[in-house]
Amino acid sequence: MNNETTLVICDTEPIVVEGVKAILQGEEMPRLISVETSLSHGIESVSVLRPTVVLIDKAFGVHAVMEWVRRLRADGLGTLPVVWGAGMSEPEGLRFVQSGAAGVIRKTAPVEMLCECLRVVAGGGTWMEDALRHEKERSLHRLRSHLTSREQQVMELVEQGFKNREIATTLGICTGTVKIHLKHIFEKTGIRGRYGLALSGLKEKGLLTMPILGTV
Repeated sequence: MNNETTLVICDTEPIVVEGVKAILQGEEMPRLISVETSLSHGIESVSVLRPTVVLIDKAFGVHAVMEWVRRLRADGLGTLPVVWGAGMSEPEGLRFVQSGAAGVIRKTAPVEMLCECLRVVAGGGTWMEDALRHEKERSLHRLRSHLTSREQQVMELVEQGFKNREIATTLGICTGTVKIHLKHIFEKTGIRGRYGLALSGLKEKGLLTMPILGTV
């Protein structure tokens, strides 16, 4: 990593930022160029400075942060968003990734994990603490061959973040039928839960490239 790799932090807790500053003293870490404590100032700072990575506190609000992540990905300026928070549920982590976050990590993660997350994202990779590490290590691509065409359609929509009612509307079927298809998909793939299914699909497509220690 070179000196041109830069970071902006947008966080609600100044004391946490001071800790991150100390961590970023290593030569291989992104160079911190700005710290903002409000979402509006963070958005303005990133727009002007165009850092390689922006570390965003989930505490600013899930929907507000998710919208900013979408905008960052759509503006084509190349800034890679990493979302972190004191508490990060599996569904929230998935939603942030589906919105375009290049990294999702808890504030309670070990220092080494935060450093690796920033390095990987700055280098063009993706990072997510994997709550599904306990799942069976099987090829989802191979398992797809056992699904019917309708089950594959349902699975694709789950991977895109669609809810059961939205899947039913899109495919012209009732929500009860969607639930039955999901039951069959879980049985055939051995994956537990719709979020596990979505995360596995994102990994298969290369949208989550890092095997991560710990859980969300």
